[in-house]
Amino acid sequence: MRLLIIGAGFAGMYAALSSARLRDIQGVSPDDLEIALIAPEPTLVVRPRLYEPKPETLTAPLLDVLRAIDVDYIQGSAETIDTKARMVQIAAPRGTRTTLSYDRLVIATGSRLFRPNIPGLAEHGFSVDSLDDAIALDKHLHGLADRPAVNGRDTVVVAGGGFTGIEAATELPARLRNIFGKDSRTRVIIVERNSAIAPDMGEPPRPLIEDALRKLGVEMRLGAGVVSLDKSGVTLSTGEHIETETVVWAAGIRAAPLTAQIPAERDSFGRLLVDRDLRVPVVAGVFATGDAARAACDDEGNYALMSCQHATRMGAFAGNNAAAELLGVPTRPYHQKAYVTCLDLGEAGAVFTRGWERKVELVGDVAKKTKQEINTVWIYPPKAERAAALASADPERVTSL
Repeated sequence: MRLLIIGAGFAGMYAALSSARLRDIQGVSPDDLEIALIAPEPTLVVRPRLYEPKPETLTAPLLDVLRAIDVDYIQGSAETIDTKARMVQIAAPRGTRTTLSYDRLVIATGSRLFRPNIPGLAEHGFSVDSLDDAIALDKHLHGLADRPAVNGRDTVVVAGGGFTGIEAATELPARLRNIFGKDSRTRVIIVERNSAIAPDMGEPPRPLIEDALRKLGVEMRLGAGVVSLDKSGVTLSTGEHIETETVVWAAGIRAAPLTAQIPAERDSFGRLLVDRDLRVPVVAGVFATGDAARAACDDEGNYALMSCQHATRMGAFAGNNAAAELLGVPTRPYHQKAYVTCLDLGEAGAVFTRGWERKVELVGDVAKKTKQEINTVWIYPPKAERAAALASADPERVTSL
């Protein structure tokens, strides 16, 4: 029997760990249940941290962990999925293609930044969506230091006032001072189409976020969208033109395109609709997890968000359940009642909320310490020690806050 997992992000990593854990518990050998993970590189990109400086350091190796738990790594990108034949075609780095059969498939392909067809965005926009994107932005910012401080060189516009946009914008004042010098007259401007900053975070933390932005000198353009970019800067829907050489696009994400190959219903974000076991109901043998799946967290109408916090736990349940079907043991319905957010606010600290109503629990430096612990400890892979790695993937314990 073979269980294939596509993707080496947080959901894919935990799907591999939890499926191997259940195989171990059931006393089944890797020869009898082969578990394989497909990804371009055996590396976890710590995506929640890509707004930070030195993005090239924000990865963690997975190969030793996978070897420790007897999960095969297959280097390449899944190009096509034939759900009727239960086959996946993989493009290897050197251009060769191989096809693998599966008995169960876990789609953990994550999400991508949504880039609308705005004139100039492809040519002049930056992002912190992927490792390559973040490195390109960092290289660009450092390159600006060698140029005259004219034509908006010291101005950065962040398009999108949600979670990613706020974290990127609040990190930038200190980051730009380190690059241009402490006496540089930098400007950071958030452009948000909605009438309020952090539109998806609700009312409780908003005054704290607004206060942090004021303290940092981050400007806001609310109720405005980006209509075009060019070499001179960015033009907003209000008619304002802002001179800048740096526009960071942070306005929404969509499930990775591979989900479109599954003949099943998807939501407006491209996520596959799944049942409580994270199974795609109308396609035999296929599970979806993390940002690739729209899953109910509880019986109260809450659904998993496209976030690391939900992806890790969803991955653990998806991997467990895919293996459970093959091993003939009961599945475990996904649930995640606890929900917290910890928003980095740069030199202004952070804000930590609990619950879907976003009740504020920690602010400032105290919340910042929690954010740093999450970002540098909690979300990293376990050590490459078999027993500890398998124990870390108990679905009921992963992301239990």
